[in-house]
Amino acid sequence: MLITNQRQPRTIWNELEAGLGTGPRFRVMLHLALHPEESFTKYALVKATGLRTPAVTEQLERLSELGWIKRHELFPATHQICLNNEVARLAHDLFCSFRGVKA
Repeated sequence: MLITNQRQPRTIWNELEAGLGTGPRFRVMLHLALHPEESFTKYALVKATGLRTPAVTEQLERLSELGWIKRHELFPATHQICLNNEVARLAHDLFCSFRGVKA
């Protein structure tokens, strides 16, 4: 069970905040969620999100810890959203629902 900074058990809101966070984590998760059929190397995620490699590495570790993404042990390793995870699937559905919305 994931424990929050306050040592409280995880709630859906804690998990959403931990998974989506702000900036870099959101950008990595958004890219993975909008392309669920694809696996991406860290380098491909750096290019797709415009983030630096250390930021992508950190976000991949956090999202993997939450079970929102899976790592394929290829060379080089690739990462993909884990639609078997209920929260990740809901995030995917939410992001996809906004695809056609004009800002």
